[in-house]
Amino acid sequence: MRAILVEQFGVRPAVADVPDPVAADHGVTLRVAATGLCRSDWHGWQGHDRDIRLPHVPGHEVAGTIAAVGRDVRGWSEGDRVTVPFVCACGSCEQCRDGNQQVCLRQEQPGFSYWGSFAEYVAVPWAQVNLVRLPDQLGFDEAATLGCRFATAYRAVRQVGRVAAGEWVAVFGCGGVGLSAVMVAAAAGAAVIAIDVSPGALALAAGHGAAYTLAAGPDIAGRVREITDGGAQLSVDAIGSAQVAQSALQSLRPRGRHVQIGLLPGDVSLDLTVLISRELQWLGSHGMAAREYPEMLELVRSGAVRPAGLVTRVIGLDGAPGALAAMSAGSTPGVTVIRPGAGV
Repeated sequence: MRAILVEQFGVRPAVADVPDPVAADHGVTLRVAATGLCRSDWHGWQGHDRDIRLPHVPGHEVAGTIAAVGRDVRGWSEGDRVTVPFVCACGSCEQCRDGNQQVCLRQEQPGFSYWGSFAEYVAVPWAQVNLVRLPDQLGFDEAATLGCRFATAYRAVRQVGRVAAGEWVAVFGCGGVGLSAVMVAAAAGAAVIAIDVSPGALALAAGHGAAYTLAAGPDIAGRVREITDGGAQLSVDAIGSAQVAQSALQSLRPRGRHVQIGLLPGDVSLDLTVLISRELQWLGSHGMAAREYPEMLELVRSGAVRPAGLVTRVIGLDGAPGALAAMSAGSTPGVTVIRPGAGV
């Protein structure tokens, strides 16, 4: 099959012919119809993820059709239209038994712990736990946004952050996951303040439900507190920056909740005085289990949220190396989707 092959960290990858993946007895192989290009893929290409071993095929947001079914898999057939969460859970560890597959102790992640979806085919382990059947009306490009960014934002805002109608929500960073958080919070009836350095990203946020858009600056927390008359009830760091996380905490009113989605580097130093003095909650959120997708898919079906509106560019495999490399200079507003069967 054709795939994007990374042979050296930080060096522009190329399209190469590599062996087709083989489905495990408990898994399936998917024919990739669409896969998202995410900032996490860039981090992996740069060598920031310790699970990656070279040579490597990136890609973790995927939608497609089942091409082969392992002998122990029941209820799924070749040709079924599916997506999967980026955390592929084992289904049998302590966390999985408790229903928390997004923090599975034996999790596999396509594009990180094994070869991913920037390819014509990708393997999915433990299919019974991880496959999500796509509604007929949901296109593959839209479905490819769900596996990481949209599902992660959905769970972070609704389930972990416990957003409520009438609350103020400050979303720091309006890349794919931040824009998804804006959309999800607005659909829940919250008043959303979107913060980013990119005018294009802020324009997209305004189009997807943000009540206010603010250019990131030195006293951004003070501006949020001024607009909200005392601070937001919920803040979201959708970037992964110590400075942003600090500003997000400072933007909250007493007893507010902060949800950390963006991954922080290991040497982060934060002044958590505000966390203690205002009795704030710091909450981590990591993806969403396949079993929780039906609620989200129903909102998509109803039109309450429209992830398709986040897709701003569609490219083929041949365009993927350049698009990945271009992320070193900044992200294109919205979500870029790769169709392996398409041209450049």
